[in-house]
Amino acid sequence: MDWWNYVASLPKPRVMVVQDADAKPGLGAFIGQIHASIGVALDCVGCVTNGAARDLPGVKALNFHLFTGRVSVSHSYAHIIDFGEPVEIGGLKIRSGDLLHGDRHGVLNIPLDVAAEIPAEAAKVLAEEKELIDFCRSPEFSLEELATRMQQMPGNCDVPWRPR
Repeated sequence: MDWWNYVASLPKPRVMVVQDADAKPGLGAFIGQIHASIGVALDCVGCVTNGAARDLPGVKALNFHLFTGRVSVSHSYAHIIDFGEPVEIGGLKIRSGDLLHGDRHGVLNIPLDVAAEIPAEAAKVLAEEKELIDFCRSPEFSLEELATRMQQMPGNCDVPWRPR
């Protein structure tokens, strides 16, 4: 209960972060429909772990997001060693209170000092990408114009090839 009380003390929206400390993480699943249900009741949006998860249909029905090292059919005999300490999941160092963003491609730790700028920057990137995708689907597409457009895209320092 100490761990759940700790999770409840964190700012919302919450993400449960669980580092499986076994020699072979993920042999059994700590996170499943029960832990996800408790997480949802505590305003958690998901869980990040290097361990395993199970009960995926039930967890999905809860709209509870998972980033896991693997999936397992089995429960695990798990016990909490410690909580509130920094952990490392998939090479990402995570501390309590960090702002995390995750999707099917992975999890990022977002510096709090730039968090407010991210929606506007993401909107710019999406608009630029849409423009390039629309061009690629248009009858005006050419490799020459593609090279020009790619050179003009922010973040592309140079295009190392030219169409012949």
